[in-house]
Amino acid sequence: QVQLVESGGGLVQAGDSLRLACAASGRAFSNYAVGWFRQAPGNEREFVAAIIWSGTSTYYVDSVKGRFTISRDNAKNTVYLQINSLKTEDTAVYYCAAGRDYPNTLQDKYDYWGQGTQVTVSS
Repeated sequence: QVQLVESGGGLVQAGDSLRLACAASGRAFSNYAVGWFRQAPGNEREFVAAIIWSGTSTYYVDSVKGRFTISRDNAKNTVYLQINSLKTEDTAVYYCAAGRDYPNTLQDKYDYWGQGTQVTVSS
């Protein structure tokens, strides 16, 4: 069992940066790939980025490439999502999830989910 807790969200202005964190507890978190998803108001939850268990490979949806960076520190059981040059369309609840497969953009392939952290970007 793995428990995930996201943090780092907040109200920011367009152009700012944020670093979201996904802290894990439970067994063998370092064996799992981790994905970040987001859900904007009125929209379906969508895949954003994923990182392999070792941290040596990452995968991004095209729309965030160059602005989002996913990383992990297995010694701290934490995965990060650095978001630069924030845009109003980045406003969403951001979720992290852990699963065995990588890269995996499908929500139902992830085994564990956090509760989400709200990111609101004002213009």
